[in-house]
Amino acid sequence: MLRQSLFSPFAVLLAALLTLSTSLSAADPGVQVPARVALATTVSCNYLAYLPTDYEAQEKWPVLLFLHGSGERGTDLEKVKVHGPPKLIAGGKQFPFIVIAPQCPRFQRWEMSQLGALLDHVEATLKVDADRTYVTGLSLGGYGTWQLAANFPDRFAAIVPICGGGEPDSAAVISHLPVWNFHGALDRAVPLKASEEMIAALRKAGAEPKFTVYPEAGHDSWTATYENPELYDWLLSQRRRPVAP
Repeated sequence: MLRQSLFSPFAVLLAALLTLSTSLSAADPGVQVPARVALATTVSCNYLAYLPTDYEAQEKWPVLLFLHGSGERGTDLEKVKVHGPPKLIAGGKQFPFIVIAPQCPRFQRWEMSQLGALLDHVEATLKVDADRTYVTGLSLGGYGTWQLAANFPDRFAAIVPICGGGEPDSAAVISHLPVWNFHGALDRAVPLKASEEMIAALRKAGAEPKFTVYPEAGHDSWTATYENPELYDWLLSQRRRPVAP
């Protein structure tokens, strides 16, 4: 298991403040003026990385990005192994994917620009099949999965949001994406309606998403999902599709 850390974000904040201050220094006091700042930023992200056992035998590999829920936020990467693919890998399961599992900082939500930069880093440093990049997440990570797809609709081959919700208005942007959505009918933390609204919006936009509702499940609709081999077979059958103009 690899553990990597990117760069500190604090220099970025300082640079932004300095640039903004400089751009406004010539403004007359008491006058409101338009201003703009453009920066090249760095990000910080701790994550778990898994490489298939026969990684060197293949030129490129599909990537599975896993976004955990709110309970696994913080700085202890061991917490990321509580659920999902990282839990299964820790238990000895082998995957035919590169699996990337970042950790969201405490009290924060998934940051889209950070995740995009992480994927850029992974593609630049590992043997990645860019046409087979998948994202999945549960609860907070389910919300992050929907949002990441909407922010980067041309990046993914398929998405698997679990017990999360998204913005129905974004459905048209991601209608080309294969989606398999999971939710528990008895979920009190994130009501089933959150997924139903996204599925309805996708269907209205002409998409044909897969939607699995566990009739007896509460919030934990992820354990059965990630233990289902059919999920991974379905993912591996998907390749990136062009986005309609």
